[in-house]
Amino acid sequence: MKASFSVISVVSTGLKLILGRRKRTSSRFLSSTSLVLSSSFDLKDEQVFLLEDSICLDQSVESNDLSFDKNDIYEFFDKYSFIYEYDKSENDEVKRIKSILRNCAWNLGYESGYKIDLDQHNIIRILNILFEESSDAALALYFFRWSEYCMGSKHTVRSISTMVHILIAGNMNYRAIDLIQCLVRSNVGEDWWSDLLLRVFHETHIERRVLVIAYSMFVDCFIKEDMVNVALKFTSKIKHLSIFPSTGVCNSLLRALLGSGQFELAWDFVEEMQNQGMVLTASIISLFIYKYCAEGNLGIGLVLLMEMKKIGIDPDIVAYTIVIDSLCKMCHLKEATSMLFKMTQMGISLDSVSVSSLIDGYCKVGKLEKAIDLSKIFSIPPNVYLYNSLLSKLCTDSNVAEAVNIFQEMLELGLNPDCFSYTTIIGGYCKIGKIDKAFNFLGKMLKRGIKESVTTYTTLIDGCCKSGNVDMAEHLFQNMLTEGLVPDVVAYNVLMGGYGKKGHLHKAFELLDTMRSSDVSPDIVTYNIIIHSLITRGFVNEANDIINELTRRGFSPDVVTFTSIIDGFSNKGNFEEAFLVWFYMSEHGIKPDVVTCSALLNGYCKVRRMEEANALFRKMLDIGLIPDLMLYNTLIRGFCRVGSIDDAHHLVNMMVERGVIPNEVTHRALVFGYEKKLVNNPAEAAAAELGQILQEHGVCSDVDQYWTKMQQLDSYGALHVL
Repeated sequence: MKASFSVISVVSTGLKLILGRRKRTSSRFLSSTSLVLSSSFDLKDEQVFLLEDSICLDQSVESNDLSFDKNDIYEFFDKYSFIYEYDKSENDEVKRIKSILRNCAWNLGYESGYKIDLDQHNIIRILNILFEESSDAALALYFFRWSEYCMGSKHTVRSISTMVHILIAGNMNYRAIDLIQCLVRSNVGEDWWSDLLLRVFHETHIERRVLVIAYSMFVDCFIKEDMVNVALKFTSKIKHLSIFPSTGVCNSLLRALLGSGQFELAWDFVEEMQNQGMVLTASIISLFIYKYCAEGNLGIGLVLLMEMKKIGIDPDIVAYTIVIDSLCKMCHLKEATSMLFKMTQMGISLDSVSVSSLIDGYCKVGKLEKAIDLSKIFSIPPNVYLYNSLLSKLCTDSNVAEAVNIFQEMLELGLNPDCFSYTTIIGGYCKIGKIDKAFNFLGKMLKRGIKESVTTYTTLIDGCCKSGNVDMAEHLFQNMLTEGLVPDVVAYNVLMGGYGKKGHLHKAFELLDTMRSSDVSPDIVTYNIIIHSLITRGFVNEANDIINELTRRGFSPDVVTFTSIIDGFSNKGNFEEAFLVWFYMSEHGIKPDVVTCSALLNGYCKVRRMEEANALFRKMLDIGLIPDLMLYNTLIRGFCRVGSIDDAHHLVNMMVERGVIPNEVTHRALVFGYEKKLVNNPAEAAAAELGQILQEHGVCSDVDQYWTKMQQLDSYGALHVL
């Protein structure tokens, strides 16, 4: 494939339209003469180097192999010079330096030793001499550091540039990167600084190969310091010196451009790479496919994948895996499965990552059997990722017993469960309220030498808060800090929620202050917890004040925030204020959800205003909201309280028709209604009525069986379909 071939011209019609790219006569990457390395910079004289560009290099030296102690230096020095003395013990480096300098006529005739003026000019000369005579970059670096100590001032860009060139020439690139990183971090975000670096390094370069490596290092360091646009401009400038970064650095720059959403500049840079003779590869196209898919533009990702063959590039396993993973995340499992089979037909060897992505997709939608079948079909050896997918689904479904069996199977196969594996089981136990077993599993995890993560602690803290043991949750939070782990906003929110449920508002606000002092920014969930906690304790107006303050500060409250306020007002019977909040939501484009409606309905039902409750319910249906089990139960309970048992029956019929199965709460509400009607054995009558309705809709075939099930329900809180 020709080097000048442009990826943009590959899909000359379809892809260009998709990418929305306009035809250009020249690339925006290099479009003006201002990018040309000019022989005249905006620098007046050498004082720029001596004063403005001095930087501290302490952070660049970490290794002990080049360190020295004050006792190794036996010289007196003033601001500009140091003198070697003969009669004191010296280390090997100092002896070698003195020997080389004597051999090069640096004998200045001092009676007790040799004096060397440590100005920039002499330091650069000595560095070059030391390397030329010894070919030892480490020795030059020793003098470089030593001279800075003796001067009592910092090195200049020019001397640093010389040292970098020597380090690269002496195969000490890792040290050269340290120095370049210091220079890059000294950038104040202005073009003159990168222009200065460009000029000085060009003037002090030893050989072209070394200069190319140095400039590539600069671009790479700019990227790592999140100075993507500076890196791009620097690349543009060195291009006019017929120098271009290495392939690896170019790929890093592409990733950075794509990571910052600059697709157009990324495509332009690909064109420039090809103009420089670099071959377009599957890995480069995969960078674009990944970013497009991550942005939700799966269609463009698929087009790029399909068009690769047309330009002579064989898509590799990475490109296909990216698309398969994206298809799975968007629940297009059929298409993902088809693509996997197509890969086998094309002779592409599948790896565990591509198949595991598909299996994980099936696990997340609850199709465990299909996931297991696929693992057998593609003969993928069991791995931790695959088992973690199964564990995650089982624990999400509260099937912890089966999850533990799967976990044990991992151990028997010789697989080593990771922190995620243990945390998933711990979370499963917390979800079903078995905190003791969760802590028992934590003990097993620690015995195997696996350290807890922030997620592990957060999961346990959440479990303790939900079980009402806030003291233990607080203890765990402190343990997390002791272990050196940094809590994130989720960890803070979980503990704050526990304080709120217990009514410990002072602790919740103290924790909010701790978040801010720890540089953890509260999110909308944080404020929702505070607002809900205030409302639960009856401080509705205070909660409303917080919302107003958040709005003034540009914070956007969400539907949960407003629902909490509406719930507070409606529970107090203040429906006028509740509807004002409702209308405020609508005016600001925030659509009330089922929970919001339930908050208002619950308020109406409590004060037995069932006509208004029913009218709101009908309006909710008209705007397309789908009632859930809790909302139906709220209304059924409300009708039963006022003795409208027929209206309650009508609602039960409606909910079953819509696929919502009654539970023991529904049953208790009907029992209450039958008691008010003085019906004999109201519990049996309510169960019979529910069973009859379920039987009529084909959900339950045996009324007696349903009655038995209702009798067995005690603390589970849910009725499974019979």
